[in-house]
Amino acid sequence: MSTLTCFKAYDVRGRIPDELNVDIAYRIGRAYAEFLKPKSVVVGYDIRLTSFEMSRSVIQGLTDAGSDVIDIGQSGTEEIYFATAHLGVDGGICVTASHNPKDYNGMKFVREGSKPISGDTGLKDIQRLAEENNFSDVISKGVLTEQNIGPDYIEHLLTYVKKENLKPLKIVCTAGNGGAGAVIDAIEGELPFEWVKVHHDADGNFPNGVPNPLLEENRAPTIKAIEDSGADLGIAWDGDFDRCFFFDESGEFIEGYYIVGLLADAFLQKDPNNKVVHDPRLIWNTIDIAETLGGQAVQSKTGHAFIKERMRKEDAVYGGEMSAHHYFRDFAYCDSGMIPWLLVAELICKSGKSMSQLVAERVKAFPCSGEINKRLTNPKAVLENIEKHYSAAAISVDHTDGISICYDKWRFNLRSSNTEPVVRLNVESKADIALMKEKTQELLEMIKKFDQ
Repeated sequence: MSTLTCFKAYDVRGRIPDELNVDIAYRIGRAYAEFLKPKSVVVGYDIRLTSFEMSRSVIQGLTDAGSDVIDIGQSGTEEIYFATAHLGVDGGICVTASHNPKDYNGMKFVREGSKPISGDTGLKDIQRLAEENNFSDVISKGVLTEQNIGPDYIEHLLTYVKKENLKPLKIVCTAGNGGAGAVIDAIEGELPFEWVKVHHDADGNFPNGVPNPLLEENRAPTIKAIEDSGADLGIAWDGDFDRCFFFDESGEFIEGYYIVGLLADAFLQKDPNNKVVHDPRLIWNTIDIAETLGGQAVQSKTGHAFIKERMRKEDAVYGGEMSAHHYFRDFAYCDSGMIPWLLVAELICKSGKSMSQLVAERVKAFPCSGEINKRLTNPKAVLENIEKHYSAAAISVDHTDGISICYDKWRFNLRSSNTEPVVRLNVESKADIALMKEKTQELLEMIKKFDQ
């Protein structure tokens, strides 16, 4: 029995064809059906060159196992989340490798109600069954049907804003030749916005580079389009558009941390009797906004499965990670890359403030380092020594995710990556940018010192 290396902590991702191919995709479809025993499953696929054929193999595996399949065609991951909950089916699979290189593909899985399936909730069982490749005989095959959920999905997106609040804005949108462009084309007629479209058409060859706006080198086309057009706002997405990234009217990239605060603000302004969930890396801005508006901020471990689980437990209206994943109660507690920009555009229109003004006061109140990644030889020893060094004088030490150590005027989070020998550092302060920079540099030197 060979190990399938394409199975990761939260999903499937691998290089085509050595780590993932049509045979493995078929086995994954069979294994998913054998594990979950779903009566019906939604399947969709992203814009990658191999995604259609991979989806055919997954569908064949599902139907051979006796499950009915609703094929929604080319789509983003969030359209699978939406369709699974909206249609009331037993599960969903999106064939996607998001922002991985173009010779990769993969899959993301949910069960009924779009609840995530990850390492500790079934993904390891699906992997084992796919590796064993010894499936039960099935009396009757499932039936494949096709359905266009696009109009219902667009209608749902529009429920997050009031059209009477919206005013004409010029918006640069960069799809990165991924799937987001098709959604903008479908929704633009409903909104009073003028669009400047960059790398808009879907193209799995990725002629302008892999769609991943977290990489600084990928931001230049968005920044140039904002400068050239005098736009009010810039938005860029990854390939399957479950993450979106923001630029202000001068082309300045905005840290995802401050977007979490803006979206918490947007929901709590509408109803302060709500909870918002955040990850432990950077927290003070989100907590301050929630408490000021009479809401409650709740901390969760980093990662979509943990955030979604905590949101369900708390019945939180919104959850946000600084990595640009944003989750919504009315979207089956799932992440969306489309709902955030609608809410931010509405905030700009309602407040009369520019994007930079909306963010500037929060950046000044809680300046942060942004996430700094360091490749180490011994991350475990580094974390232990950093905690020993910094904990004695601290106000609090928290182990929700890595270590979070808090002082009166500054705090930091240091955590190990689940998948590589890397530690990720985030530092923030209370209205003291010099202190934040000083402590960031100090921590980087301590990390280097302890990595012996």
